[in-house]
Amino acid sequence: MSQTPTERLRDYLARLSPGAQALLMREFERAIERGEDASVANLVLEELRKIVRGGNDDARPRTDNPDRILFHSLEPFLVDGNAAPRSGQIRRSSLLPVWQWLAREATPALAGEFEAALARGPDSGTTPEIEAVSRKLQLAAVEAMHAAATPEPGVDNRRTLSRIGPTDVVEDLPSIAFVLQAREAFETLNSRLPSYLRIFNDIQVSSVLSALNVPSLQSPQLLPFALSMVIQRLAEPWQIIRLATRTASSDDEMRVASTPYGIAVTIALHDLSRLAATLRADIRRSRFGEVAEHLKTLHDGVRGLRTELDLRNDSAWGRQLAAIRSDISSALQSEIDSVPGRVRRLLRQRTDKDIAVGAAINSGDVDETRALIEFVAVCRTYASELAINEVTMRTYSDLQHYVEQSTEALVQSLRGSDGKGRAYRQMQVAAAIRFCDVLFGADYAALMSRSAENAVTGERKSSRTG
Repeated sequence: MSQTPTERLRDYLARLSPGAQALLMREFERAIERGEDASVANLVLEELRKIVRGGNDDARPRTDNPDRILFHSLEPFLVDGNAAPRSGQIRRSSLLPVWQWLAREATPALAGEFEAALARGPDSGTTPEIEAVSRKLQLAAVEAMHAAATPEPGVDNRRTLSRIGPTDVVEDLPSIAFVLQAREAFETLNSRLPSYLRIFNDIQVSSVLSALNVPSLQSPQLLPFALSMVIQRLAEPWQIIRLATRTASSDDEMRVASTPYGIAVTIALHDLSRLAATLRADIRRSRFGEVAEHLKTLHDGVRGLRTELDLRNDSAWGRQLAAIRSDISSALQSEIDSVPGRVRRLLRQRTDKDIAVGAAINSGDVDETRALIEFVAVCRTYASELAINEVTMRTYSDLQHYVEQSTEALVQSLRGSDGKGRAYRQMQVAAAIRFCDVLFGADYAALMSRSAENAVTGERKSSRTG
């Protein structure tokens, strides 16, 4: 009870797993980079750095942390979050536990030499000494990781692996080792690839295949990582499959799958599946800000795979693509079906006796319903390829018909409405006009807005005349 708040925070952070500590550090760093309030973030980061570095108050800033510099070449392949990475990806949260294992027991002498070189180096950037020591440590780390990840006959290495970290860290260990071992090859590939591939045409496909034609990158362990570097430069990531169809000189899935570049199709399908899951989560949480972009990416990806690959319905790839379409369709359809009911609840005509004194329409409900109508409009654009054409067209037509009729009826109701019901009906009309803006455009919404104003002012003039 006598502990200060800072001491209690330090004790709590110390009890977290290394992976959780690394994740927290990364998130607070991002908050600071975004310009958010840094007071809390800096306090937590300071305590985390003390814990990770053993309480060294003179430790270097996080941007020069030993693990960040040692594993800098892995940056293009790192992914955040807890979901299992696909081929060609490594969890960011795995790096800190691996570094701690290297410094603690796998390569302690070289790790100490590396930290000493960092301490002598500049606050930013690197030096030839740091680079030389870093590469020396990386190569030793590669041997240690391969040895830990490769079981020896008659030897139970589970205890060794458990000291490195949890299961997800152990799963990433071979990938970290292979990528570090081929660091120079990836640096060369990075320099040869165009920075942005807006249209992945035949000429660019040939150029990328030439850059990838390096024996050290053609292994099953490293080719997925090389393809990940290419994907990051594509305007449309699904187009990575063109490397596979070009190599196979065919769109037949059996011939494509028989080439080393068949993994490109697996990667494209995995990324579409992951994006479909993200879309489903965003819809469930009513986060519609990026839905349009997600839908376009999914639509283009599904159409691209169906157009450029001859997939059999009963094959693994064919079933996976069908499952992605079904997943998208079910997520979208359930939300689309709910929109007309929400609109009716807001715009339903009520008698004066059904309108309570002080009744009001929640502006948040109006905002969310408008976002849902926009969502249906966006779905209509991509409906055919995502297997939601019928429900989307029907719902959109129903919305147009109902909102048009309801808006006109509500405007007319303002003419004879008394003080008790007028305020509520005006809120209904305001909501209806916002919906009209989405369904019919700004001109029609402006016309209905003027009609509503005329209905109110005309009624007032009539009352004064009487």
